[in-house]
Amino acid sequence: MGAPSTGTPVRVGLVGAGGVGARHARTLAGLPGVELVGVTDAVPGAAGALAGALGVPVVEDVDRLLAQRLDGVWLCVPPFAHGELELAAVGAGVPFFVEKPLATGVAVAEEVARAVAGAGLPTATGYHWRHLDTVAAARAVCAAHRPRLVCATWWDKVPPPAWWSRREHSGGQVVEQLTHVLDLARLLAGEVAEVRAAAAPSTAEGRDVDDATAALLAFESGAVGTVTAACSLPGKLAAGLDVVCDGAAVELTETSLTVTTADGAHRSEPRVDGRTAVDRAFVDVLAGGAPASGLVDYAEALRTHRVAVAVAESARTGEAVRP
Repeated sequence: MGAPSTGTPVRVGLVGAGGVGARHARTLAGLPGVELVGVTDAVPGAAGALAGALGVPVVEDVDRLLAQRLDGVWLCVPPFAHGELELAAVGAGVPFFVEKPLATGVAVAEEVARAVAGAGLPTATGYHWRHLDTVAAARAVCAAHRPRLVCATWWDKVPPPAWWSRREHSGGQVVEQLTHVLDLARLLAGEVAEVRAAAAPSTAEGRDVDDATAALLAFESGAVGTVTAACSLPGKLAAGLDVVCDGAAVELTETSLTVTTADGAHRSEPRVDGRTAVDRAFVDVLAGGAPASGLVDYAEALRTHRVAVAVAESARTGEAVRP
């Protein structure tokens, strides 16, 4: 793998030129010591527009991109498109970064995880909140004060892409959106032992993703939690989680952290751009560095994905589910 310190750039490719893929592409193209060697997308026009804006080549398909002597590839595709791409990267021996969620369900993600483990490839996923310094501070509070109650929330609108509104394509709001705060719930309070959920079905024509989901979480530590998600609003109203601990409380969003103790409340804002930091962190790994503390590899992301899918399954069946 090329390392910037030797003057050899880290060569990366991008699959998926939608909104999230374009964000990663712009970040990668602007990082020192990185060469974005090509972009591909199932929609040629999307690949051409992004590649033209960044001055990089369009590559006809994934196999041709993986043959470009890449040090790593970014896979930024909708949930339903995962599986074959990751397995192709593993087969080519190319480390990959993959956006969340890992798939619409668990089976594809489990297959990819087995392949990654067998190949021993470095991987990273798009849980960029973990790179925030405020998340590190929240984790320290929860390590010092035992969490007892976790309340995870994502109240938002239906995103623009047509695939998002169909459960078979997106996995639903809990799997596609709420997964960010479920990941933080695991990070701060430990593994989830069981979930029980219910949902309010969609009332919108052409959309089978539920309007709202509510769930109870039982953590292995003995803590309990609630999950609420809704996508029937005109815009994002709330996204984050609150943690009630022994002697302390944590209120965490992507843009702020408030810690309340007997000494009062202290509010802070992140000094790190998590969306840039997650790309930089994996580039550093590709250049031969050690993984950053916030980097979430495929195996760790799968643990969060199992929880999200369990909530969705419980909401569908009305039964308790163990992730």
